[in-house]
Amino acid sequence: MRLSLLLGLTGLGLMIAAPLGLPPFAMTLLTELVILGLFAMSLDLMVGYTRLVSFGHAAAYGLGAYASGYLLLNTQTPLPFVVILAALLTGVIALGVGWVCTQATGVSFSMLTLAFAQLLYAIAFKWTSVTGGSDGLAGIPRRPGPLGLTALTTKAGFYYFALGCLVIAFLFCKVLVSSPFGAVLRGIRENEAKTLALGYNTRLYKIAVVAISYALGGLAGALYAPFAGFANTELLFWLFSGQVLIMVIVGGSGTLIGPILGAAFFMMLEHQLSSYTEAWALFFGLVFIAFVLFAPEGIWGLISRWGRRGAVAEVKGGQHG
Repeated sequence: MRLSLLLGLTGLGLMIAAPLGLPPFAMTLLTELVILGLFAMSLDLMVGYTRLVSFGHAAAYGLGAYASGYLLLNTQTPLPFVVILAALLTGVIALGVGWVCTQATGVSFSMLTLAFAQLLYAIAFKWTSVTGGSDGLAGIPRRPGPLGLTALTTKAGFYYFALGCLVIAFLFCKVLVSSPFGAVLRGIRENEAKTLALGYNTRLYKIAVVAISYALGGLAGALYAPFAGFANTELLFWLFSGQVLIMVIVGGSGTLIGPILGAAFFMMLEHQLSSYTEAWALFFGLVFIAFVLFAPEGIWGLISRWGRRGAVAEVKGGQHG
């Protein structure tokens, strides 16, 4: 825990200081990384803590992006309120999604989440008057915050806003998974039949975690729309759902911080590989296979293992001394 706290505080300090020394292009990448990290962490609540594997989590991201973009284009609502409203809307819709999908388990659950995401994709493609169809919503502005807070319209100000959302969401998730609610989620993950026999209505818990996960995913999408200035149907596509699932697995599922690292790893590796070859996805696939075979605990698991080895070596060195 000391290692996690030390690394977390160090990373947060570097993230806070980043705008002071990084060029604009690097800040753009870092802001996108923060948003993707939030998105990946939201999926970890389902995959890592409840073992509800979703193949359609892009639905949450795309829905949040479209809701945010529509409000920013058609109302004068300040940016922070738009982001919160888009996240809440996504969570409310996810209650219905969870109610339908949790009627099945295992692969059937995953297929239902994929079907829902593809349904939203088709709606976004056809509902041109609201979503812009295949062209999407363009020219989405970054509106000032309440009380004339214009800092959110700047690159650094928006970055700090996104970083604040990530930190608050992380702390919320940390409290959630450490609570009795989180204990029930882990019980569902390990043995749902036993948890059900203990008197817990496991389906209600699963619906709740789907809604919370989608709301946080919607929060990430709501940040992406004003960041990129557009929202299109690709944000709802099944391929994006697969990518965020890879981020969670590579980073280390069931850790919260691992998926954030996985998102950073995925984005940096994609950026580097795509600059050398158009077949970057092939090489990333090989990297993903290597993680599954040789490091199933993910990046954070490797860091924790090295930290434990270092601690053991230090203790042994002290005993011999």
